[in-house]
Amino acid sequence: MENTDSDSTHLLVPEVDPETHPGPGNIQFDPSDLRSKRPFYIEPTNIVSIDDVLQRVSDHASAMNKRIHYYSRLTAPADNALVAPDHVVPGPEECYVYSPLGSAYTLQSCSQGPGKNTSLVTIFMIWNTIMGTSILSIPWGIKQAGFTTGICVIVLMGLLTLYCCYRVVKSRTMISSVDTTTWEYPDVCRHYFGSFGQWSSLLFSLVSLVGAMIVYWVLMSNFLFNTGKFIFNFVHHVNDTDAALSTNDSNPGTVSIVFLTFLVTVKAVHLGFHLEFHWLTPTEFFVPEIRSKFPQLTGVLTLAFFIHNCIITLLKNNKNQGNNMRDLSIAYMLVTLTYLYIGILVFASFPSPPLSKDCIEQNFLDNFPNSDILSFVARIFLLFQMVTVYPLLGYLARVQLLGQVFGDAYPSIFHVTILNLVIVGAGVSMACLYPNIGGIIRYSGAACGLAFVFFYPSLIYIISLRQEDRLTWPKLIFHVFIIVLGLANLITQFFM
Repeated sequence: MENTDSDSTHLLVPEVDPETHPGPGNIQFDPSDLRSKRPFYIEPTNIVSIDDVLQRVSDHASAMNKRIHYYSRLTAPADNALVAPDHVVPGPEECYVYSPLGSAYTLQSCSQGPGKNTSLVTIFMIWNTIMGTSILSIPWGIKQAGFTTGICVIVLMGLLTLYCCYRVVKSRTMISSVDTTTWEYPDVCRHYFGSFGQWSSLLFSLVSLVGAMIVYWVLMSNFLFNTGKFIFNFVHHVNDTDAALSTNDSNPGTVSIVFLTFLVTVKAVHLGFHLEFHWLTPTEFFVPEIRSKFPQLTGVLTLAFFIHNCIITLLKNNKNQGNNMRDLSIAYMLVTLTYLYIGILVFASFPSPPLSKDCIEQNFLDNFPNSDILSFVARIFLLFQMVTVYPLLGYLARVQLLGQVFGDAYPSIFHVTILNLVIVGAGVSMACLYPNIGGIIRYSGAACGLAFVFFYPSLIYIISLRQEDRLTWPKLIFHVFIIVLGLANLITQFFM
């Protein structure tokens, strides 16, 4: 590496056009040297404004930028052997936005450095990240488990997944031999399990991503069909049913969740509660309080509470790191209360009689007729949100899979096209052959949850305690029991 002075001088070369007024709107340059104008660092004294002399990035700065990016690809993110020294990489207070044209501007939001989110923002981010399409299947899951059993299972799964998430957050701090401040959870898995941990974490992460994309495709097809049907009925003045609910067999965002809550509240007030308690014996219109199909709900909830693969990233930005566990617990409590509110109101207000509680669909919006305006608006919100999120999920899957296998997230258009065809083909096939989002969610949730929720957090904790000679029989038995629960949760999905 060159010395500090030679690395930090003359990185910007002034270029002034005497014919024009300098400024970002009047930048002129030779297109052939466009690739050289991508700086990794801009000296604070060279930040330009509208009235300043335009500064261009030199070939030397561009070369250093490429050199650092090249070195960063030679080792794993957790390996510090080829990390650029501090005198080359700017600190958090020296973050700037720069355009391909060679101009740099101060990024005001980064001037305070990382980790500046308040606890309220952190709690909201975790709540918003956890909440997803699983909320549409919570009433169906309660029906499968029984009303009383379903409520108990939601609370217990919330507590269990919260504890496992706590173990994920603490996993980095139990490694004292290396610096883990920049590590993510896959890095922790690789530290303890080597290449097996790396590839298995990749596999189960892809299961969660592809599973979510399949669910999104099924729901987008469903929402688009029902939206078209609503518009057709409205234009042609067709009223398909006067009933409040129907029995057809057919990652919401914040606005979608709020509107779903509003919709459920309005319907519950209009329909009232319809409950009868029969503990073991079903009746014509009501299901028993305890049913043997409750593992279907645990499978759905494993994905519904799933945030374990990215919780470390979210909490890194918390302003007060000492409040991490408090904020995480509050967020999980809010998620649990949201699921309970939606699930209980939909189940309790479902009109039985004349309809049986067994008629509650895997997507509870399917129980509302196509002519229902509120459900139409809810489908529009969800459809818009999913159309925007689906490409992002595909990008994440591509980056993880192709980046690990080929070392490049975009090895060629052929590789990307094949991967996209496989993922979209899986969604189309499931929408045609198995359009049951409850089943898809519980299978993918139980699969990825086995690794990220139950197996890795517990086993890593056992190994770390064993290395420190602090492992006791109660802790060993408890965490082995969690692993067994995760395995049983996956196996039972294939027998329900």
